[in-house]
Amino acid sequence: MADITYLQVKQKHYYLHLITDAYSKRIVGFKRSDNMQAVTTLEALEMAISELEYKEQLMHHSDRGLQYCSAIYTQKLSNSNIEISMTEEYDPYENTVVERVNGILKEEFGLDDVFENYELLELQVLQSIVLYNQLIPLASIGLLTPNQAHKQPKLKTWKQKTYTKLML
Repeated sequence: MADITYLQVKQKHYYLHLITDAYSKRIVGFKRSDNMQAVTTLEALEMAISELEYKEQLMHHSDRGLQYCSAIYTQKLSNSNIEISMTEEYDPYENTVVERVNGILKEEFGLDDVFENYELLELQVLQSIVLYNQLIPLASIGLLTPNQAHKQPKLKTWKQKTYTKLML
């Protein structure tokens, strides 16, 4: 799943382009920048693709931002044999996984602060992503951290069992 969130350094906006694995909630690709161009978003996608660990067919989900609809982005997805999925409209409820990750990064790791300079912002972004992936147990993945869940070959089975128990 992909999304872009705003970051603030004094009087300038920056952007964090994120690719999050919907299964494990792990941030698998990211790029900080001062633009929202498709080539920048593509760098986050390329990071995610370069570290792929799944052998199953993948699907990329995003909103309908111009970056995700661009020819270079959709071509990269097609060339990587990744199916494309987009929200029907611009409803954030159709992209809840990445919206929640954005919220955690901003609210719990301080990325909603106004930073003195880009270097401090960059350091905070890197630390936040590492700590989020390594240390935050999430209820949606059985109180595993995103890194732990990402390594679980039976995550789908665990979820199916949990949902079955909840439905009984």
